[in-house]
Amino acid sequence: MAENPVPLSDGEIEAALREVPGWHREGDTITRAYDIRYHGGVAMIVHVADVERLISHHADIDLRWGHLRFRITTHDAGHRLTSADFDLAARIDAIAQAHGAEPQRTSSGA
Repeated sequence: MAENPVPLSDGEIEAALREVPGWHREGDTITRAYDIRYHGGVAMIVHVADVERLISHHADIDLRWGHLRFRITTHDAGHRLTSADFDLAARIDAIAQAHGAEPQRTSSGA
């Protein structure tokens, strides 16, 4: 039987965020958006979904015309942040780069 994921402390979350620049904490989630053409976003989602299936960890994904947003938390840890969330964030960043997605920048930093 697999162990329950261990939620990170606030200090651990802050340190982990420094390892995935561009991701932002929103409560007990981390989030990032990318500018990408709609059909490119669909292809990127399929690529992310293949990786998610392999690592058994999934993001909430919101595709809109011209942009794609990911929100990650660990459901099995009571919707808290764990190291698995930051691992997935780094993987999504690599996939986004491969698909030519541009990190979305907003004045709020989110």
